Amino acid sequence: MLFELIAAIVAGIALAGIVMALRRISRGLLPKWLIPAAAGMGILGYGVWSEYSWFSRSLAAQPEGVIVAWHNAESDAWRPWTYLAPVVTRFTAVDKRTAQRNPEFADQVIVDLLFAARWQSSVLIKVIFDCAGHKRADLAGKNVTIAQNGHVTGANWIDLAADDSVLKAACSRR
Repeated sequence: MLFELIAAIVAGIALAGIVMALRRISRGLLPKWLIPAAAGMGILGYGVWSEYSWFSRSLAAQPEGVIVAWHNAESDAWRPWTYLAPVVTRFTAVDKRTAQRNPEFADQVIVDLLFAARWQSSVLIKVIFDCAGHKRADLAGKNVTIAQNGHVTGANWIDLAADDSVLKAACSRR
């Protein structure tokens, strides 16, 4: 966040410097008020670019095999341009590289889910999905155990809709 603040300030100074140079080249024909206005536009422009590009930059940083299953786009009154094009502020991704299946429980798959949100640290959670039963359970509990044969005990199962995008992504075979 500190680097983004520094980058925004640098963008403002750079744009103000360009306007100052244009003002000098034009021998003062451009009004002085354009300099602080350009600085403000540089800072605002960088902020808007940073907000809108966060999702694509985050996706580009993910390794092959990580599939975004869900994302949240929102609009806010303090960012009025988001009413025209909502900005993605968080997403859930399934790490298919970590998928584990047991032949005795072929309808179940264990995967890592990545929860990422703007301005927050990402969280990685190991989750089991029951693809046929349309439910999931987090494996991050003291009472959750997986027997040698793959049977899960102590899990708190959560029912999901059959068309849940995270369930579909985790259960797909590709």
